[in-house]
Amino acid sequence: MNEYENVTAPPPPPVGTAPQEDRTVALIVHLTGIVTSFIVPLIIWLVNKDNPSKAWLNDQSKEALNFQITVFLAFLVCGVLSIIVIGGLLMPLVWIANLVLCILAGIKSNEGVTYRYPFALRLIK
Repeated sequence: MNEYENVTAPPPPPVGTAPQEDRTVALIVHLTGIVTSFIVPLIIWLVNKDNPSKAWLNDQSKEALNFQITVFLAFLVCGVLSIIVIGGLLMPLVWIANLVLCILAGIKSNEGVTYRYPFALRLIK
């Protein structure tokens, strides 16, 4: 048994080319995560989760939702750790990482590329 057997890989991206409308909505989903946290990705995912023609948009919405939940949890941990000062130092780093990664994800998804955040808890599968 090696050390990589218990690591879960992200789900494979849907096959096919996404229409321009879906790419634009995916761009909006990733970028609004900066301001609205997980609200917009959750709404877009709930609206499109049962529509098989929106598989790529559904995948990107879940990816953005999972990342925003991860960022929200990181902010909660920073809030708790702010009692011992370290959380106050980490909170701006979490915010900057959220900003940069959401912009990268928005650009890639607008190009039609399936984007995977480098670190995200994949709670919604």
